[in-house]
Formats: sequence, structure tokens, C-alpha cells
Amino acid sequence: MRRGTLKNAKIQEIEWVSGHQLLSSACLPNHRSMNPCPVYERESKTLFLFFVCVPTRVSEYEQIRTNKSQGRLCYVTSKDAGQTWSQTVDLTADVIGEQMKEWAPFAVGPGHGVQMKSGRLIIPAYAYRYTGKPDCTSCCCLSFCCFKPFALAFYSDDQGITWKMGNQMNVESCECQMAEIINEEGKSSLYCNARTRLGYRTEALSYNYGEDFGKFLSPNKLIETGNGCQGSVLSFLEQSSPPKTWLLYSHPSSPKNRVDLGLYLNKTPLDSSGWPNEPLLILHQGPSAYSDLVEYEPGRFACLMECGTEHENEEIAFVRFELPE
Repeated sequence: MRRGTLKNAKIQEIEWVSGHQLLSSACLPNHRSMNPCPVYERESKTLFLFFVCVPTRVSEYEQIRTNKSQGRLCYVTSKDAGQTWSQTVDLTADVIGEQMKEWAPFAVGPGHGVQMKSGRLIIPAYAYRYTGKPDCTSCCCLSFCCFKPFALAFYSDDQGITWKMGNQMNVESCECQMAEIINEEGKSSLYCNARTRLGYRTEALSYNYGEDFGKFLSPNKLIETGNGCQGSVLSFLEQSSPPKTWLLYSHPSSPKNRVDLGLYLNKTPLDSSGWPNEPLLILHQGPSAYSDLVEYEPGRFACLMECGTEHENEEIAFVRFELPE
């Protein structure tokens, strides 16, 4: 990881620590760590970094071929803004338990989690399940054809001391991020935006803080790129009286290729038709892929992204921006 500090508020200058810090504790023996998903607990001032650990040389395809999940749900914590980290905590047995027998690969995020107004911590996740016929013996059972991903949330109501698992959605929904939407009456909904192979994103709402996602938004306004790509969502309070929740979304803006990372704004986030047809901004012109959004000061935002000039994974870049008037 790499840490940066906002040094000059006027010109928004960030001073980056030279070099990279190796999170040597964020792993399990003979496993690789994947899909980082951080969330900050404001009361205890604790930064949680969730990830999955998968045995070395075990691929996603291998887990699907054998219909057996081999991942572990893990996290580390920091109380000093990422300077030092705890040892890895493995939640798999206590939180997922017997459900692992029903899953092929699973993962969290990737990208940020959420702390809701109530204090609940949310970690977005997804898991593949077998969806073919029970007696199917054709070769397609050894491919992605008979497996689909379904999103869910892991959550904690005690500042991250204990964790529980919500129910999976019943529509295809892969890599995902979530955001809290507060309506004009002060009621909260948890919004989920997920990758699919369907040509459009899955958008869903939970009215019980992530335990279930019962409402799916339509029309299918947000296009998906090719076979899919991760995207980021971020809710924020628009500066009005009373303030309203708006929703930002970043994703490659081409329906075919991972290029031109676009930023989209929905001023009516409980209604999917509020998404524009064209991006508000292009955060990177050219090859681009995964991204993660943050509001670091009211009305000031940043995006961490994969991008490049020839390929989308040449570098990881960080860009700051404000919304156009």
C-alpha cells in the first residue's frame, strides 16, 4: 500500500510517502490475498481492510470446475491511519460456516465498504453458485455456464467485533459496491451496484440495512462493458437545505471496451432513470478499468483507478476532482 497526506488545502496538494509499504500481516500461509475492501469505523477510529485469501495456484476456474470454494474471508485493522496493522483475522468458519459448501468462488468488493448512519459496517461481496440442472452431466457443468454470481453483504453492528452474513440476491450480480441513500424523511436504504455479463448493471435496494436486497431498479440504464468490469459507487450529501443524497458512479464508458473511465451523477438515486446517458466527466481518456471513489472533503472527490496508454492495467493512478457547476 501507499499512504498520502493532504498538505495544502488551498491547492489540494497531496504528499505521498515514497515507496510502498508491504502489508506482511495481511495474508495466510501458502495463500494469496485478493480483492481489498477497506471500511473506516468512526467511533473507534479503526480502519478495517477486508480481503479474501485463496490457496496459491488455485484459480477461480478451478473452484468452479470442482464446485468448491477455497477462499477465506479475512481482515486486518489499523488504528494509526495505516502505519501499522494487526495480524490477520479469519472469519470464514464463524461467519460463512456451512454455506461454504453451497459456493464456488467468492470475494469481497473490490473497493470500499460503508458505515451507515446507524453505525452498521457493510462489506459488499459476491459468491458463485451452481445454477444448472441437478442431474446435468454435460461438459458445460465444468464451465461458467452453469454457475452465476450473486451479491450479498457482510455486516457488523458492534464496531466490527462480530460479523454476520446477509442473504444473496436472486439476480446475477458479481463484483459490487454499496452506498447508503437517505431520503427526505431521513430513512436509510442500502444501494448496491453490481457487475454482470448481461450488458447492463444490476442495481438493487435493501430496506433492512443489507440483510436482504428485495427491490431491483429498472430500467436497466447503466450499460456494462463487454463481459463486465468492476465499477465504483459513492453517495454524498449535496450542499442544499435540507441536504439531499446524490450518487456518483465510475466505470468505463464504452459498451465494448475498457476505455474512457466515466463519472456519472444521479440526483434521484432511488430512481434508476435518474442516471444520464452520457458521463458527467471522463476521469481518464483511454484504456481504464477498475476504480474506487471517495469524498475526502465536502464537495471534493478523488478516484483511484487502473489505467494506461496502451492497456488498462499499466498503472494505478489517483485523480482529484470537483463536480461541474
